[in-house]
Amino acid sequence: MADFDGTILIGKSGKDGGKGSDKSEVLTLKLANRHGLVTGATGTGKTVTLQTIAEGLSAVGVSVFAADIKGDLSGIAAMGDSKEPFVKRAKEIGTDYKPAVFPVVFWDLFGEQGHPIRTTVAEMGPLLLARMLELNDVQEGVLNILFKYADENQLLLLDFKDLQALLAEFGNNKDLQREVGATYGNVSTQTIGTIQRQLLVLQNQGGEKFFGEPALDINDFLRTDRDGRGIVNILAADKLMGSPKLYATFLLWMLSELFEKLPEIGDPDQPKLCFFFDEAHLLFSDAPPALLKAVEQVVRLIRSKGVGVYFVTQNPLDVPDTVLAQLGNRVQHALRAFTPRDQKAVKAAAETFRQNPAFDTSQVITQLGVGEALVSMLEGKGTPEMVARTLIAPPSARVGPLTAAERVAIISASPLRNKYTDVIDRESAYESLQKKVAEAAAPATSGGLGGMLGGIFGSGQPGPRGGRAPQSMAEKVLTSALRSAASTAGRQIGSAILRGVLGGLLKKR
Repeated sequence: MADFDGTILIGKSGKDGGKGSDKSEVLTLKLANRHGLVTGATGTGKTVTLQTIAEGLSAVGVSVFAADIKGDLSGIAAMGDSKEPFVKRAKEIGTDYKPAVFPVVFWDLFGEQGHPIRTTVAEMGPLLLARMLELNDVQEGVLNILFKYADENQLLLLDFKDLQALLAEFGNNKDLQREVGATYGNVSTQTIGTIQRQLLVLQNQGGEKFFGEPALDINDFLRTDRDGRGIVNILAADKLMGSPKLYATFLLWMLSELFEKLPEIGDPDQPKLCFFFDEAHLLFSDAPPALLKAVEQVVRLIRSKGVGVYFVTQNPLDVPDTVLAQLGNRVQHALRAFTPRDQKAVKAAAETFRQNPAFDTSQVITQLGVGEALVSMLEGKGTPEMVARTLIAPPSARVGPLTAAERVAIISASPLRNKYTDVIDRESAYESLQKKVAEAAAPATSGGLGGMLGGIFGSGQPGPRGGRAPQSMAEKVLTSALRSAASTAGRQIGSAILRGVLGGLLKKR
């Protein structure tokens, strides 16, 4: 439902913003990168509102990325139906219902319901990887040391087995632990073991599929179709929600990638991309203060890259005040006030709006029907308008999920299908460790099998009494690396996200 006058129709409110359908409530495209918030209890219409906004953005050439928690948003890829409730709502707000379909690309971290999304372990970085693995401060510190060691020794950390091989090398070699620990801090076998166990948990959840190549090219989210409509990128997140830390960390990584790789463009006439973060409370749940600070800074600065971030959650209290203050475009569906916490949420939600003298905001929030919302968008020079009780416009595409066959057909026809389907496994830390072992063993191979084993597990030279001389430090490191490679040859891992921006922000602090 897009008006090509620089705005997107959200719905209509009554006289003075009260009940009725006299005044158009619109999202101004020039202010759409000032971010937003869509809240409301389950079943009050948040997903339909999200679809209405996504359709409007796509129609005017703005790309969209949205997580699809329940599968309902996938219907935007199918022609809408002239169902009686939609036709009736369109008439109520003074428009005609026009079925439409929008260009969609499906994505899936597990590669099952869309194109796989991957990043490298190095690009994710130790900060977000530690959050994904639920490590404490000490364990996160050791992970930082391992990344530093890999950097200094030109060991590329790309996929799961690279990180696993590096952990095994340290875990099996106390001399290496002492050598590195003398410079950067204590590295213990116990801590290495804890990180390995957490990686196993992530692997069992399928998270290892997120790490590897080809890594995601963020520009593939910023495409338009032949008609100039923005591509709607939909992440299949129903299975991903079984690993909430992975889900939240992945979306945070995406924000950092957009921030790091997109150029500064100031305040454009319309954003390049609008990013919808559903179940937003998962991002902020149990997050350490340093991470919250980094999120706040990324959200504040990313708008100059032409990106609008919209958080979708049940309760406005799910979003920290420092982030909430940056969300200018607001849609509030009904909240229920059955408990003291619910009542507090209603009061907090009401107080965040610019009050309308025509009604009591906190009272109306509990009275809204399905498809109704309190709307306050930015206007003029970026000031919020008075809150208005609004009938939300119906989406033009299908409301509800695609069938499995429809989804497969869209994925098969996608121009990105061949780009991301096949995994690339180039030489990285795992292969480098194997290569070093082989090169070190080569001079000792003249003695046959015994010489080769001597080159790997000892010097092969007689000791003072005819026995084997003790291993040198280098030999012990190589022995550890070989054992590590052998023990991890058939396994893969996973980790993910945000070394550049968040790491850089935290270093500045």
